[in-house]
This record gives sequence, structure tokens and C-alpha cells, in this order.
Amino acid sequence: MPGIMFVCHGNICRSTMAEFVMKHLVKKAGLEDEFLIESAATSREEIGNDTHPGTKAKLREVGIPFTRRKARQLTAHDCETFDYIIGMDYENLRNIQRIADDKDFERIHLLLEYAPETYTGGVAGYGGTVKAIADPWYTDNFDATYNDVLAGCTGLLEYLTR
Repeated sequence: MPGIMFVCHGNICRSTMAEFVMKHLVKKAGLEDEFLIESAATSREEIGNDTHPGTKAKLREVGIPFTRRKARQLTAHDCETFDYIIGMDYENLRNIQRIADDKDFERIHLLLEYAPETYTGGVAGYGGTVKAIADPWYTDNFDATYNDVLAGCTGLLEYLTR
């Protein structure tokens, strides 16, 4: 059972959205018992808080179920346990690498690495050629975040089921 850990700064917007979108896609594919899917933060700022209201509103709008949850921080144990540690932007990647052991670095990826090559969403990411997912905490654009997350999760599921 592949384990997927989605990670963003606070674990209330992007990573939570990715967790629920991926769970929905996996369930639609009849594979819900074949994946372990969770999300976490690199910071402690939102620990214990539920999903951001903007994320909840977007998920409701597109018909993706979600549950009440509490933000939590990524641990070194998570980085050893999960097969894929998926960050939303380059700052997330750097912070994940501070938490992870060097031997686990090959498990760390950006979500939009898995989006189709033709996908034009995301924002230019400093430090690399793969685009990043902008933080809707700052942009207030949950539509763009959802489009990016859906493209990345759809591509990730296709990659994992090939």
C-alpha cells in the first residue's frame, strides 16, 4: 500500500485539499483500500486547527467530501514511513528536507511534477523548473489552487497505477 503524505506550510489549505481530492479520486477508481493518504504541515502555526473555510467551500462546490480534522506537523518518522512526500512549493520542499533524513530525500517531490506536461497552471517556482502551487492563504484564489491540486493528484494517481 503506497503511502502519500501531502505537505504545505500550515496543513489547512493546499495539503488538506490535496488529501481530500486524492482520497476522492482513489475512491472513484475503486482503489481506496490500496493507498494511505494523509497531510501535514512544515510549520507549527496552525497545529490543531481545522481545514481553512476557503478550502472547505471549494471542496463543497466541486462535490468532494471532507471530514473535520486537525492540522499536524510533519515528522521525521513520516518521511521514513510514507513512500511519497509531496510538497506544494519550493519552500515546502526545503522545509521538508530539514525534517527528513538525507536517505529519504528521493521520496520528496512537488505535486505539480505529476501534472501533465501540457498543464499551464501553477506559478513559476524559484529554484526549479516545475511550477508550484500558490498558497491561497495569501492569494485567496481557491479556484486556482483546486485546479493545480486536481491536475497534480490526477497525474500522481495515473503515475502510481501504471
